[in-house]
Amino acid sequence: MLYNFEPPVTDDEIRAAALQFVRKISGSAEPSAANEEPFNRAVDEIAKASSKLLRSLVTTASPRNREVEAAKAHVRAALRFGSRKT
Repeated sequence: MLYNFEPPVTDDEIRAAALQFVRKISGSAEPSAANEEPFNRAVDEIAKASSKLLRSLVTTASPRNREVEAAKAHVRAALRFGSRKT
């Protein structure tokens, strides 16, 4: 989730999410040389559309705090996957 955070999402975060999405739907973490151009084009197009969407959304809710949300996600992951012992 990238919407309604303080500080706002950055272009780099949007691009990273687009890359993750393209990797997921293509089933490939790194494209072959033959597929590199369409893979990168898809990342660019999804990042652009995502940025446009995030700029156009409106809400009356207060912005969420990144650290608080990260801590909540950490707790959810620990409950789901168990805590990792180092």
